[in-house]
Amino acid sequence: MKIYTKGGDKGETGLFGGERVPKNSPRIEAYGTIDELNSYIGLAITETKSKEVQELLNNIQNRLFTVGSDLATPLNEKTEKYDIPRVSKEFFEAAEKQIDKFENELEPLKNFILPGGSRAAAELNICRTICRRAERRVVALNNSEKVGENIIIFLNRLSDLFFVLARYENMISGIPDTIWKK
Repeated sequence: MKIYTKGGDKGETGLFGGERVPKNSPRIEAYGTIDELNSYIGLAITETKSKEVQELLNNIQNRLFTVGSDLATPLNEKTEKYDIPRVSKEFFEAAEKQIDKFENELEPLKNFILPGGSRAAAELNICRTICRRAERRVVALNNSEKVGENIIIFLNRLSDLFFVLARYENMISGIPDTIWKK
């Protein structure tokens, strides 16, 4: 099987179900940003010290593939006949449990903190900002076409989880949070 199909040579791509759309459509922007986030998580995994965090990030990568397939498949009668995995509320509920778990190991947050510290924390903060951008792209898409209701909630929780994981990686690296000085 060849990696190139030439199907997108004129600036269009196919959605699951056969519809062709421009490569800069809101739907493609949304799941393309999810793909970018997933790639950056792969880089963050190489720097994290905690095996538990590495496993969690790998699990998140798998969930993001589901988010991507959900976004690549419009919610309509034509695609209802396919067995497309959709984002369930379990996605964001699991993220909330992980946030609570890791946050319980951290000093309570009393100030705004600057991104950075360890290499892993810096990369997890980049994941957080890419996730926020993905969330904005999905919201923009949802303003014109309905998307699964759990996707936006999951992305909102996921960015919070990246923030907590960045703080956790700094803590286990012995690097204190850098407080924002007004």
